[in-house]
Amino acid sequence: MKQVALIVFLSHIGSYVPADAATVGLTDRIFCAMGSKFMTAEQSTFMIDLHQVGIMLRHASPRSLCLMDEFGKGTLTEDGIGLLGGTINHFVSCYDPPKVLVCTHLTEIFDNSCLLESDRIKCYTMSVLSRDKDCADVEDIVFLYRLVPGRALLSYGLHCAQLAGLPHEVLTRAALILDTIKNDNQMERLVSEDIIAQDQQYKHAVEKLLGFDAQKGDLLHFFEEIFASQS
Repeated sequence: MKQVALIVFLSHIGSYVPADAATVGLTDRIFCAMGSKFMTAEQSTFMIDLHQVGIMLRHASPRSLCLMDEFGKGTLTEDGIGLLGGTINHFVSCYDPPKVLVCTHLTEIFDNSCLLESDRIKCYTMSVLSRDKDCADVEDIVFLYRLVPGRALLSYGLHCAQLAGLPHEVLTRAALILDTIKNDNQMERLVSEDIIAQDQQYKHAVEKLLGFDAQKGDLLHFFEEIFASQS
């Protein structure tokens, strides 16, 4: 998204752009809503995005370039879809709209007629090469970094996490949670050797506590046994 804005700006000052050839229309303003973080601003990232989009909606002309990166992600999914859908529909309904480029992971926006049916809306995604539909392992997919027409069917979030080096147990649990949400199943309790050993320690402590004579027992000796069993 930033590269698009930079290329348009560079072309307007007569500079070279990173391409063999480029056709860039005359642009009077570049509006951006990219979740920029201002350390001195007493506002959340979402509120900053709202202000940026508000300026965009009020002042964009037919020759403007409007860029929105993940607008709506800073709130509830339903609210984000509504705000993003309303913004896109506003531009679509304009008699002579600006050029608008939107990047989002809110794929639900394409459901339930959230967007107006219009030839002005064009969908593109980054192509991915996969061995099978399941794509169970990161080695099963190859990110081609090529923009092609169409919509993304999967986000490949777990694969990106695996490439980033997240621990195997975290990825395993994440896959279980994802499967539970998709299939509306009941979440299973996370069980590992450490958790089983910890449960045994708790069970032993409870048994000691139930068998302790509060009137005649040695409290100091009781605590020594409890902490000794946990070490």
